[in-house]
Amino acid sequence: MKKVLKPRDHNIILKAFRYYLQFVNSGLYFRKEHMVGIENIPVNGTPTVVVSNHQNCLNDPLSVVLNITDRRMNFIARGNVFKNPIAGAFMRKIGMLPAFRMSYDGYSAVAKNNREMMDASSEALCNGETLMLYPEAGHQDKRWLGSFKIGYLKIAFEAAEKLNFEHDVMILPTANHYSNYFHARTDMLIRFGEPLSLKPYYEKYKEDPRGTMWEINDIVREKIKALMLHVEDLEHYDQIDFLRETGYGRKYAIEHGYKFNYLPSRLLSDQKLVSALEEAYQEHPEEMEEIYKDTATLNKGLKKLKIRDWLFIRNHKLPMAILRGLWLLLLLPLFILSIIPTGLLFLIPKIFLKAWIKDQMFYSSFHVGVSVFVSVPLCLIVPMILLWIFVGFWWALGYLVAFPFMFVLAWNYMRLFWRFIGTCRYVKRSNRPVINKLRDLRTSIYKRLDKIVK
Repeated sequence: MKKVLKPRDHNIILKAFRYYLQFVNSGLYFRKEHMVGIENIPVNGTPTVVVSNHQNCLNDPLSVVLNITDRRMNFIARGNVFKNPIAGAFMRKIGMLPAFRMSYDGYSAVAKNNREMMDASSEALCNGETLMLYPEAGHQDKRWLGSFKIGYLKIAFEAAEKLNFEHDVMILPTANHYSNYFHARTDMLIRFGEPLSLKPYYEKYKEDPRGTMWEINDIVREKIKALMLHVEDLEHYDQIDFLRETGYGRKYAIEHGYKFNYLPSRLLSDQKLVSALEEAYQEHPEEMEEIYKDTATLNKGLKKLKIRDWLFIRNHKLPMAILRGLWLLLLLPLFILSIIPTGLLFLIPKIFLKAWIKDQMFYSSFHVGVSVFVSVPLCLIVPMILLWIFVGFWWALGYLVAFPFMFVLAWNYMRLFWRFIGTCRYVKRSNRPVINKLRDLRTSIYKRLDKIVK
């Protein structure tokens, strides 16, 4: 008899916490979250394994889980984050399952706990739920896709076997992409590819399980690589990343009909540009080696002067610096009103970030985590409760509505302030030989690239 799949649902407390996470992650931390290919997500009740690249720790799964709201989501995380018993119990409650690795946790932990994790994961799939994991078994520090483990396929086929191979199990290739890994108020993108059905592989799997899984693994990895920005040339990664992030990337996007400031369109442009740069290197290695050498010199020179490439685009002059300064003075009263209630959102993470976090790819995850459990409660929840008690409900509600706008205003003011500082530095040095030399080098790089990049 065919098993009826009945996904579990979160209780009301966990649903409320999910809405709170959405407010912090999607409402405050990110400026915009883009969901592309959402029509490819199988309907709730279909056993589905969401497989993705992994480049930004907590933000990767959190953004997916908070945007796929019609189902019970389960996702697998590194086992060491479950060591604290209270945190571990909470994470299990919200659908997280620990995965242990030999290099970190030892053979006994892997043998015992990973079997429990795989059983719980396959059982969730048998109930028609959705499982998310990262087959790279660790995050990357570059826009690059690592090799895949096949554990996700073992879980998927175990579920199919428990269902007597009567139900389809789907693999959903997914990619995360960020306009910036480390800063708040930037954009992120999730692209869902076409799901891969395992049903056509059931008979082949029965005859050759391991060979079939490796065959499917190669297909899935190629699908994810096509969805994301993958830089194959790691030797010249920094130069390629600099070119696509700065004026040349903007110029390339506009010339090829893409929108540089719209992340889904920008990703397509960046994919095309990276492919063109890598192809140019294959065809003109000596010329590209010189270009990359000069690009590294340009990047180093800009960092030394503490200025950004965008200042060369319009060749900013003194009037622009004065205009930015006047605009800052005009907005100063609003900034003061905004920074007083929201200041801890900026201050608390900076106090502990460098002392506690060694891996820079955890920076944004740390910001979100601290905001969820410390900064937002202190800046928003506690004042709102006090206003409700001592002033009245409508004052508390007004504070709740105004808080996100005050945070965004404060953030944008500080961003404008640093652009003003950058403009002043550029104007101060604009007539000096070192600036002119960098400007000429930049122009030379662009002209040479235009000749050999298709």
